[in-house]
Amino acid sequence: MVRKRRKGKPAIWYVYAYRGGPCVLRKEGDRRPALGPAELRVIGDVLDTLRQRETSTLRTLIRQWRSCDPQRPSSPEWERLAPSTKKTWGSALDTIEAKWGGTPLPVWNDPRIVAKVIAWRDSRKSTPRAADIGVTVLRALLEFGRLRSIVTFNAAEKIPKIYRGGDRAEIIWTDTDMGAFLAKAAELDMIHVADGLRLAALTGLRREDLVTLKWLQVTDVAITKKAHKRSQGKRLFASMPRIPALDELLDELKGRHRAGGVETVLVNKHGRPWTGNGFTGRFNRVRDAAGIAHIDEDTGTRRAKHLHDVRGTFATRLMTETDLTDQQIADIMGWAPDKVARIRRVYVDQSSVIMAIGERIKRSSVNRAVNR
Repeated sequence: MVRKRRKGKPAIWYVYAYRGGPCVLRKEGDRRPALGPAELRVIGDVLDTLRQRETSTLRTLIRQWRSCDPQRPSSPEWERLAPSTKKTWGSALDTIEAKWGGTPLPVWNDPRIVAKVIAWRDSRKSTPRAADIGVTVLRALLEFGRLRSIVTFNAAEKIPKIYRGGDRAEIIWTDTDMGAFLAKAAELDMIHVADGLRLAALTGLRREDLVTLKWLQVTDVAITKKAHKRSQGKRLFASMPRIPALDELLDELKGRHRAGGVETVLVNKHGRPWTGNGFTGRFNRVRDAAGIAHIDEDTGTRRAKHLHDVRGTFATRLMTETDLTDQQIADIMGWAPDKVARIRRVYVDQSSVIMAIGERIKRSSVNRAVNR
């Protein structure tokens, strides 16, 4: 219901069946008009027509996947998503609905729609990660529909990504990075953030598993907890071996001030558990203040190092401080073996070769000096 004021004249009231819908009543007067049976019947008829029309649009599929009706739950596929994923995908789904919501479902059975999806992706290339997430969410939505025979094929399947920063296998936190971060955290009185970096480097845990880790999940030989992230639709356990360097840090963390009843290993300066976004915000603040970034040797491109990249640092520890194979390390990290192999080649094998060359040069110099 909308009121239009008029100078020196009675206001005009407009009643619409729904926002953006047809006007079902126009009445002059300063008092808010009451809706009678006739108006309510017209509104009902309009909404019935709308619902019938909506059953054949992509918006209907969206509503089946993610319900906006508190009386009807969302699909099992949507409910299985982690809260952080729901937030990210929900925003992308809103964008998809704004763009494609009114599109008739039969359109999505026409192979020519693939070109339109690619054009939509390309139109958002200024924000490549958001563009790729949009395609990912659309793919998941259409797959939901395909499995229920609502659409006959998935038009977003096999559409390649345009973001080129996604492969970060070669990016890890070096000892120099770690030192710079810890020094800046101390300078900013943010040692509780430094605690998280140190724990990540010695456990390889993802952010959500890191901030929710509890003392009861830390045993004498390993850390075992139900992983926050699902793999292939299953909630797996994050199991990390307890390496010697971790013992000293855990003893230190036990001495941090904690509010009553707090059982998490990491706490903020108030002694309360971190939230994932809260920790990331503070972490990025220290990182940026310390100027920590990865510089691509070929292109000179500068990219900020993420908390997630610290997992690579833990992987190099497993390579250098244990006799685990690449497959065993991959199983611990939840990675493919070839990713472990790439990190080994860049940060472990390469360093070993350089050290060996240095030793040979040193021995050669000594031998020449002796033979003179």
